[in-house]
Amino acid sequence: MTSFMPPQASTYAAGVDTLYEFLLWASLISGIIMLGGMIYFVIKYRRKTDHDKTAYITHNHVLEFLWSFIPLVLFMAFFAWGAILYYDERKMPEHALEIQVTGRQWSWEFEYKNGKTDGDLYVPVGVPVKLIMTSVDVIHSFYVPSFRVKRDVVPGMYSAIWFQATETGTFQVFCAELCGIGHSRMLSKVHVLGQAEFDGWLNGGGGAETLAEKGAKIYKVKGCVACHTLDGSKLVGPSFKGVFGRKENISDGSSITVDENYIRESVLQPQAKIVAGFPPTMPPFQGVLNEDDIKAVIEFLKEQK
Repeated sequence: MTSFMPPQASTYAAGVDTLYEFLLWASLISGIIMLGGMIYFVIKYRRKTDHDKTAYITHNHVLEFLWSFIPLVLFMAFFAWGAILYYDERKMPEHALEIQVTGRQWSWEFEYKNGKTDGDLYVPVGVPVKLIMTSVDVIHSFYVPSFRVKRDVVPGMYSAIWFQATETGTFQVFCAELCGIGHSRMLSKVHVLGQAEFDGWLNGGGGAETLAEKGAKIYKVKGCVACHTLDGSKLVGPSFKGVFGRKENISDGSSITVDENYIRESVLQPQAKIVAGFPPTMPPFQGVLNEDDIKAVIEFLKEQK
């Protein structure tokens, strides 16, 4: 089944693929038997003359029992097999690495116990990882095909899922729930690292973070990437390429030059001065970003020449 399935990269994936393969073959064999029998009887008992009459066929209780009982047994086996896999996926390991996940239109944010956050998920190989997830706006769905895990992320409550990666590498994260105009761009990555490499990443290292670097992280983590590109192309909002100092036409007919004050206002009160030609869909970040965060965003935008 590996010819069209994503690579198996978690302890859970092999069991899911085995069940899927069994269901596929069982469905194929059942379909051949049913359709083959129908075609056989259509040909064998087709009307040959105008005087043919329908034959009287008595009941065959053994046959009627078998064609009801065998599918029942198969369906119950499918149910039990799937229930066991489902239970294993929902039975959280006691000592798993816990990571907080926040879904929002349209990005993922991953926060570790030491306070470190990122727009991508970093985990160690061979270690159970528990994701505790919630949403700040609408229903999302956290989905990693290579791990065979998917779970809805719902506002106002926490949902959880766990996995244990079996190999290092980078794997794609999708949102599997239609969550708005930027749904298809709500993408992230899972970076599976060796334990030593993961510890080095988690505990930082390197020099002090500049304001622009912090702003770049905010751009990624807070979902700006889903609506504002850095290459000049347009999405839900205007591109950030060359935005600082640029003259923008506002939807009320006025115009404005993008400077520090305009950026600050647009972050905290995005509906105040909407650029012409774009919908008023940006949520306010009042209470989400502090003044230091806004300064970092401004420095980041200044570098987008």
